[in-house]
Amino acid sequence: MLTQKQIDEIKEHLEKAQNPVFFFDNDPDGLCSFLLLQRYIERGKGVVIKSAPNLTVDYFRKVNELNADYVFILDKPEVSEEFFEECHKINIPVVWIDHHETTTKVPKFANYYNPLLNDGGSYIPTSFLCYQVTGKKEDMWIAVIGCISDWHVPDFYSDFEKKYPDLGIESKKMPEIYYESQLGKIAQLMNAGLKDRTTNVIRMLKFLMKVKTPYGVLEESKNNRLMHKRFNYIDGKQRKLIEKAKKVVDDGRVLFFEYGGELSISTDLANELKYLYPDKIIVVAYDTGVKVNISLRGKNVREKLLKVIEGFENATGGGHEEAVGAKIKSEDLGLFRERLLALTRED
Repeated sequence: MLTQKQIDEIKEHLEKAQNPVFFFDNDPDGLCSFLLLQRYIERGKGVVIKSAPNLTVDYFRKVNELNADYVFILDKPEVSEEFFEECHKINIPVVWIDHHETTTKVPKFANYYNPLLNDGGSYIPTSFLCYQVTGKKEDMWIAVIGCISDWHVPDFYSDFEKKYPDLGIESKKMPEIYYESQLGKIAQLMNAGLKDRTTNVIRMLKFLMKVKTPYGVLEESKNNRLMHKRFNYIDGKQRKLIEKAKKVVDDGRVLFFEYGGELSISTDLANELKYLYPDKIIVVAYDTGVKVNISLRGKNVREKLLKVIEGFENATGGGHEEAVGAKIKSEDLGLFRERLLALTRED
């Protein structure tokens, strides 16, 4: 968790920011983190970061386009040195709030907040940290959605249930809440909306910055019709891919599923397959023919991943201890699979 001193510092930055730009990760935790802070000060624009795991220097142009006076970075594990350099050139303040381990060397002028530096190993989503800062009870539902999307049941979940008893379920465990409740449906609607065209994502952000209750998201209306349409499309694709994945399940420790097509949803597939097969290591590989996006779930998979991709040209990978992502060349996928299977047999 954040200390009171850190909370006060972030509040001070928010109060100073008259036209901030919020760069946030392309998932509901990142989205909800942005919403909590923007709705708190009622100022600023949000920019979804689709580059993974880095916030790259390419996104700096949005600082100038939006005439921003402050930069907030939310739920991103890495930030490129070049991005920081561009911020430093124009002397714009940077506030980075995150909960991942990072290899980025944080410059002295940037204000970096991460509970790992406080608690040494605690897992707390960025949306939880942002709710610590804002404390707006009417936005508690946004914080809960961000947390359960990142597989964390916050300590204020019981307060949410009292206010919205019909949106939760009897279980207070993950991932049951995400997959079996109406609350989880809202999180999935947000997740699908982030995978739409840029113009539709911007419309969704404007809608979510103003919506009053979770029912306004859950119930389809003219204001959120595009979110629901995108969810129905992606969910239909996901149901078909899950059925295909079930056909490759065997008695081994690893469920290795490859797919292609126009839609990359490896993270969502990996999460659901881990829910269905909790005792297996899940590997979902989306192959474009040039590069492969890989999502892994399971015990100590980050350590395994980093060993497997060692020596691969232009390979990247990282994340949490039991949930990671990677990018490799398509030509390396066969070797990736061989190495991973060999490594799991050694355990």
